Amino acid sequence: MTTENIIFIEEIIVVLLLIASAVAVTARRLRVPYTVGLVIIGLFITLLNPQKVEFAPQIIMLLLVPPLVFEAAFHIRLDDLRRDFWLILLLAVPGVILTTLLVGWLVSWGTGLASQAALVFGALIAATDPVAVVALFRRLGAPRRLQVLLESESLLNDGTAIVMFGLMIAAALQGSFDLRQSISQFITVSGGGVIVGLVFGMSISQFIKRIDEPLVETTLTTALAFGSYLLAETFHVSGVLAVVTAGIVSGNTSQRYMSASTRLVVYNFWEYAAFVSNSFVFLLIGLTIDLNLLFENWRAIGWAILAVLAARFVSTYAFSLFAREIPPKWKHVLFWGGLRGAITLALALSLPEEGIFIAERGRLQAMAFGVALFTLLVQGFSMDWFLKRLKLIVRSPAQVEYESRHARFVANRAGYDYLRRKSQEGMISEHAWQKLSLLMKEQNDALMYELKLVMSSEPDVEAEELDTAYREALRAQRTALTGLLRDGVIAEDTYSQLVGEVDEALMDKKPFTRLVE
Repeated sequence: MTTENIIFIEEIIVVLLLIASAVAVTARRLRVPYTVGLVIIGLFITLLNPQKVEFAPQIIMLLLVPPLVFEAAFHIRLDDLRRDFWLILLLAVPGVILTTLLVGWLVSWGTGLASQAALVFGALIAATDPVAVVALFRRLGAPRRLQVLLESESLLNDGTAIVMFGLMIAAALQGSFDLRQSISQFITVSGGGVIVGLVFGMSISQFIKRIDEPLVETTLTTALAFGSYLLAETFHVSGVLAVVTAGIVSGNTSQRYMSASTRLVVYNFWEYAAFVSNSFVFLLIGLTIDLNLLFENWRAIGWAILAVLAARFVSTYAFSLFAREIPPKWKHVLFWGGLRGAITLALALSLPEEGIFIAERGRLQAMAFGVALFTLLVQGFSMDWFLKRLKLIVRSPAQVEYESRHARFVANRAGYDYLRRKSQEGMISEHAWQKLSLLMKEQNDALMYELKLVMSSEPDVEAEELDTAYREALRAQRTALTGLLRDGVIAEDTYSQLVGEVDEALMDKKPFTRLVE
């Protein structure tokens, strides 16, 4: 690779990062999932510059999927996973198999696609990607258990869908399907991936247990995420399931040995890594979709969308019967939250160019891209409305009243400060300022009194406000300590000790409540 090529790649990465940052800020202000915004921007760039973007699917599987999967698995608590483990397992293993078969049959019947190629499509479309939905859940405050259900199912079905995809590809190329051999291979590949992730994850946890170096421990988790994938693929077992297992093991064992400062560094690093990976994945989805190919195959795409929705409906509602304590509204969200994304894109691009796929590769890719686009734009955009329609996002009257009064107080205070600056600049006469300032100060005092009434009558609202404010104070303390270290006022040992105390408080979900107890 020449120096010019390296510089060109670096320029492309910088441009994509700038685009991702701008889209993330804009999407937050417009209150839409930023991943959906990235896809739209990618499509818009494609319309402006219709040159076809091509890249190896290994870029997604080797570089972008491991950090996405590891970050999500790292934050899953075993207690949360254990509570709905059997439902998650049913959706992720039998659910993927059912989706593969049902989608394959419906697509073959509706489009005339050869059954072997249709089953390949059923496998590559079976993996769900709830990134946009989970981000929305966190912002709106959806039930934690529902979030864990959707995210855990996706983590596991990514691995099983990739295994099924490999089996269907082999069967299509060989022209025959050996059920006994396929079952044996499925168990070997899936189980092997879990074993690799378990062994590698426990080994890295033992290293982390014996050291207390935030950067080194973060580096070890990075090696774990990418190393478990590469090691599993070397042994021809599931790399994605290895990363999932390694992430869960590390998140539930390594964290016990990490200091508060280390946990803060690790959390921030993986949150950033996931953001960058997501940004590239969803931009690539928009950039690689061939709109002309979609228009040419719109009937097949329509059938594929209906088949995917039908299969998701059957698997979600059928297998959730085994978990009777799951509310019906949650089942609706699980059904509508089955978005397709990174894994579907990577598998569609990795379709071989031989055998039955010589003639059908383009149509299969068009159907995969069309389904992914539909789920991201239609289901992703409507999820906010859907959650509110089901009344799953419910705020207490006290919280609504507090937000309203607090907003009035902040707005009035901003107006007061603005007029004070204008008076100091001579833009408003002293006479006008004195009259207005007295009136607005009285309004401020009245609004502050109303806020105190709400907070004193609602302890939960008061506690949340105090914890938020105290957390901001802790961040200011950390910044001040960093400045003292930089200026040479305190030594490294003193800094580490004091920052550790601040980070310990920051990691607490209720720092002020814990302080006064």
